[in-house]
Amino acid sequence: MSKYSVVVVGMGKRGKHHATAFQANPRFEVVGLCDIDEGRLSEAAELIGGGVETSTDAAALTASLKPDVFCFCTMPHLRKSFIRMAVGSEVKLVAFEKPVADSSAAGKVVSALIGESGIKAVVSHQHRYGPHYSKVKEIVESGALGKVHTIYASTPGWMMHMMTHMIDYMCWYNDYADAEWAMAQAAGRGKLSDNHPSPDYIGGFIQFANGVRGIVETGAGAPNVPEVAKWWGRNRIRVMGDDGFAEVLTNGGWRSVTASGGVQSGEGVMNYEHDMVTYVQEMADWLDDDSKKHSCNFDRAFMGFEVMMAMCRSALEGGQVALPLAAGAEEITALREGLGENGVLLGSPEHAAEFGMS
Repeated sequence: MSKYSVVVVGMGKRGKHHATAFQANPRFEVVGLCDIDEGRLSEAAELIGGGVETSTDAAALTASLKPDVFCFCTMPHLRKSFIRMAVGSEVKLVAFEKPVADSSAAGKVVSALIGESGIKAVVSHQHRYGPHYSKVKEIVESGALGKVHTIYASTPGWMMHMMTHMIDYMCWYNDYADAEWAMAQAAGRGKLSDNHPSPDYIGGFIQFANGVRGIVETGAGAPNVPEVAKWWGRNRIRVMGDDGFAEVLTNGGWRSVTASGGVQSGEGVMNYEHDMVTYVQEMADWLDDDSKKHSCNFDRAFMGFEVMMAMCRSALEGGQVALPLAAGAEEITALREGLGENGVLLGSPEHAAEFGMS
């Protein structure tokens, strides 16, 4: 069976993860790497080996190599330009980092480009492949929780880094029922100047069409998960039903209490080497067969992205925001202009260092 050629742009941590995972899979061949930092580019090329072509010019490299797969791991504000590049190069599949974009206006453009071109698109919500995440899904699907009524997710990581992760897995555990509306509050302006611009803290509610209520918190005001050592792994998703609950901690395993099974728990931590294997293999499967749609397909990611942008609008405008969003807007710009000056209050003193408050 033939290999699919791949160009990967952005040789930071995540770009290297993608490049090495593609190269390790026998269905792919990394033919090109790109980064504006020549030092990082050389280091990545050594990891891949085999005479891979390198360039600091993504457009020129992609036009020259015409890859089957175009993967980019860059900052959120660059999504539109790289999707246009992928569409213009007539790639078969584009894979990129979350979130979908840095505003709903940009997200609507990205969605239209992907939809009109017909290319396959995948967004990297790859935590789901961890055995602890999968175990919670198994428990939910078994019916052991009874009728699910609430899914709660929290992370101390700020919004643009972590919220669509939390919402996507929430939606996964809820079988991707449509989201009808969202409502939220936000506080703190410090991270609005970050390269993943976000309010320091945002938390709110999601109403799903099947009656399930989602609750999500991200950032400095979120609760701590002290049993987890790694700060970025202190992420909790808890599914609650009439007969019990099950939860996953990104770097702290899983646990459940149910009427039929009593108290149970197991291990599991985020592991890029493990999680990226299935994430990449599903791309090959989808390229081979249109019916094998990737678990992290764009449509799923876009649903969660719009929920996040609805929460931003609610935090500024007040009230509930209907979903899906009827029109695009510049939510981060609006937050910079309109979010109150009062500083954020911490959910735990252990969050202080990451928010410049230590």
